[in-house]
Amino acid sequence: MAVKQYKPTSAGRRGASGYTFDEITKTTPERALTISKKNSAGRNNRGVITVRHRGGGARKQIRIVDFKRDKTSVPGRVAAIEYDPGRTARLALIHYHDGEKRYILAPAGLQVGATVQAGPGSEIRVGNALPLRNIPSGTQVHNVELIVGRGGQIVRSAGGSAQLMAKEERFVLLRLPSGEMRRVPADCMATVGQVSNVEHALIKLGKAGRNRWRGRRPHVRGAAMNPRDHPHGGGEGKAPIGHPGPRTPWGKPTLGYRTRGKKASDKLIVRRRYDA
Repeated sequence: MAVKQYKPTSAGRRGASGYTFDEITKTTPERALTISKKNSAGRNNRGVITVRHRGGGARKQIRIVDFKRDKTSVPGRVAAIEYDPGRTARLALIHYHDGEKRYILAPAGLQVGATVQAGPGSEIRVGNALPLRNIPSGTQVHNVELIVGRGGQIVRSAGGSAQLMAKEERFVLLRLPSGEMRRVPADCMATVGQVSNVEHALIKLGKAGRNRWRGRRPHVRGAAMNPRDHPHGGGEGKAPIGHPGPRTPWGKPTLGYRTRGKKASDKLIVRRRYDA
């Protein structure tokens, strides 16, 4: 995939770049593998906004992606590489030999007509999914499970890959894209290869409207609000944040304040990304 530059026909076009979509081979999704998405605009079941700055955007259909890769020992043929508006990676439509069709995250380099398979006896080949204990050290993997049978939870975005560094009896050591070193149960599934759309990070939106197409609404600074709307609001002219420091709209500390609680899985982190 390549990144294309637009002609500067306007101020927004001047700094914008986009996809060439060279790798896309099918423009309409598989109807049986899509569901309609209701635009909640950041509201919960009571109509209360729980996520701010969401709303509008282009109408989308959710693609049902097979993150579990639990169709073992059945080979499948890559029928198409498709665009997914809900994620940064591309999707591969797999036609299995028993007639079933599924979407998987398309690895970089996977071509139409290639064969993929899942299960402990699969080859170490791009697109195949195996338990981590069956994958050689040094291999790049993605769509990695953290709990056996739950499905891939990490390393799923465009261009992402984790490297299998070492194996122990019950765990393997992975180096994640962030630089974090983490132990993962050896029986968890992972897919060989790097996630497709590697050049996604080079895309520049160029104008605010492209964010609105994605359902992102403007983010208003707290200092521009009234005191009743935000702790940073009010004052004559421009005013500093002041004591007791930066706050969320609800008065909680923010801007560097750590909110992550202790989790049982913390003991599996060998080196945090901040220490890398």
